[in-house]
Amino acid sequence: MKPEDVAACWEGNAETWTRLVRAGHDRYRDALNTPAFLAMLPPVAGLPGLDLGCGEGANTRALARLGARMTGIDVAPTFVRHALEAEAAEPLGIAYRIADAAALPFADGSFSFATAFMSLMDMPNQPTALAEAHRVLAPGGFLQFSILHPCFVPPRHRNVRDAEGRVVALEIGGYFEELDGEIETWIFSTVPPEERATTPPFRTPRYHRTLSRWVEMVVAAGFLVEAMAEPRATEEEAAAEPVVADTRNAPIFLQVRCRKAG
Repeated sequence: MKPEDVAACWEGNAETWTRLVRAGHDRYRDALNTPAFLAMLPPVAGLPGLDLGCGEGANTRALARLGARMTGIDVAPTFVRHALEAEAAEPLGIAYRIADAAALPFADGSFSFATAFMSLMDMPNQPTALAEAHRVLAPGGFLQFSILHPCFVPPRHRNVRDAEGRVVALEIGGYFEELDGEIETWIFSTVPPEERATTPPFRTPRYHRTLSRWVEMVVAAGFLVEAMAEPRATEEEAAAEPVVADTRNAPIFLQVRCRKAG
């Protein structure tokens, strides 16, 4: 799949995606993944940061509220439009641009850190995107990203539940199959049936890589791996948000922080 085709998919998703996430339907993100990501993040107050694949800007705004001087980029114009509208309504000093992470329109060493919240796994040229992130970071800067966990969310996976509906095991297959733009159709599980019936599903290109391949790409781009995390809901979080309870059996997300030598 060509980069322009990937961009067209995300542009097609952007309007519905923005509406649903702002209505609170991305529970994995809001209840677990983003809080864990921010807890892992080093101090960023006062630092220039770049958010790769920013979408409608929710996570970019979270970083700006921590005091970072943020720029967000995305390939989908509708996402960028919604992000700009949010910035106009609540100015946080964020600059947004339509851009491809594999061809960043910034000078070498422009940023102290970069983030990619659940976006690198959907990019068609991950080695180039990682190399570009490395290029625009100042010496000593870091990239922190989250992806679907390659070990536990491979091309084929299914939760195994007991008679009470509790997840007790995970069935997986196709771990070593690298996907190169295979379209997955889905929608947030908390969308009510009546709304689901009239809402077209998302079409997201998937680029699955093994864990060893991810490490290989990160190191080849020039980074040193500094930290990794696999967010797991606490018992209290699982009780409050049953959607994320399956992460107590196996992680869904992998978070990585890597640093440019400096």
